[in-house]
Amino acid sequence: MNVGYQGSDPFSSPAFHSLREFVLESGRVEKGTGDLEEFERELHSRVMAVEADLVGRHLTLYDLDVPEVQVEGQLFRRKDKYKKPYCGLAGTFEIERTLYVPRSKGGKAICPLEMRAGIVEGTWTPLAARLMARAVAITTPKEAEALFKEFGGMKPSTSSLDRLPKRLSEKWEEKREVFEDELRSLEPVPREAVTVAVSLDGVHVPMKDGERAEKRAQEDKRPQGPAGCREVGCGTVSLYDAEGERLQTVRFGRMPETKKETLKRSLEAELESIFAARRDLTLVCLADGFEDNWGFLSKISSRFAPGKKKNEAIDLFHVLEKVKVALDAYHGDCTPESKAAFEQCRIWLREEKDGAERVIRALRHRGQKVRGAKRKTITGVIRYLAKRKARLRYKRLLDRNLPVGSGVVEAACKTLATARMKRSGMSWLEEGGQAILTFRSLIQSDRWEIGWGLLALQYKHDVNDSRKAA
Repeated sequence: MNVGYQGSDPFSSPAFHSLREFVLESGRVEKGTGDLEEFERELHSRVMAVEADLVGRHLTLYDLDVPEVQVEGQLFRRKDKYKKPYCGLAGTFEIERTLYVPRSKGGKAICPLEMRAGIVEGTWTPLAARLMARAVAITTPKEAEALFKEFGGMKPSTSSLDRLPKRLSEKWEEKREVFEDELRSLEPVPREAVTVAVSLDGVHVPMKDGERAEKRAQEDKRPQGPAGCREVGCGTVSLYDAEGERLQTVRFGRMPETKKETLKRSLEAELESIFAARRDLTLVCLADGFEDNWGFLSKISSRFAPGKKKNEAIDLFHVLEKVKVALDAYHGDCTPESKAAFEQCRIWLREEKDGAERVIRALRHRGQKVRGAKRKTITGVIRYLAKRKARLRYKRLLDRNLPVGSGVVEAACKTLATARMKRSGMSWLEEGGQAILTFRSLIQSDRWEIGWGLLALQYKHDVNDSRKAA
């Protein structure tokens, strides 16, 4: 829908007259006749035309038509007025605005209207850009295009919906640490919080960056999973009350990176902010058994809980999966005997102070009775548990209503990455994938409102009449 600027009286515009005539005409239709859906669509289309016209009119108020303007100390002289289409939530409208060029030779022209209004990437109003970013964070650009078309109003193309989030993500990454600090400063620690738990994990997603991915794979010694896939890092920081109920969670997602360095810095900064406000909180570290994760988490425990007994636990369900493999190897897959032995081991780990030792002894006893592949499987699980025994003290944590599972971060892996990035036929480049992870993290952490506000401000700039500035 293209709506031109129609003069000073908005009620005299063709869009408003069209809406008025439609409303009057609809009142003359015989009661109970006509197609309701068709009526809704037509009404919506005409209302959107009025909205687009009004947004266009309002946008012209941001224009400057003076001989010379100043932006961050640099002077620009007026060149001329030109028409350009912009897109808002209600659709496309075309307005005339003034362009300026640097007073000194060379350099790009500027548009004060776009800079003062915060037009995103030279085309989109802030609200239109916001909805486009959120839509693509939830679904694919192609599906989002169809949804916008169905809804009516603006009709961004698949290519625009693919391109805009990447540009927004670039802006976010330029000031990511500053933005994250701002988000943390505006989010108080709940008064009823007594525990903070930090976790990190990863999930493999299909990548298409060829040689770059291969080079990163060579630098990272961790197994890379299926061919063509790389590990997206996910991390969570959760607050719990005295009853062990989770109060809130901040989620982070980062595209493949050696040692998850950026993710780890964000998690550490999050904890730093929380403990600066509440030194009395109990810290719990949770993850699977991967050693690099625990190298980071042990450092975190030492920094934020110095001199205290570390509350570190390998995810209980992850450990029980290992135990089940060993018991199935001995008793047979999912046999009644295996199920009964598994239940006993589960009870030991949760309810006995020496639960880990009991499980290891039980497995060792079974391993001595078998040979070949069965013994090898059971021995492998025993080694795994024995090496990590200090992080299997679940009763000590459960007695204090502390979490013992990393289900929160595993859920983050699924909701941040898997649900959106592992659909049939998908593969990702870093810039596109990080845009999705950033926006989904903000949404799922209840930080989208403030996060978008910080991002939208990057498109707003002060432009002043140079005569007044002087």
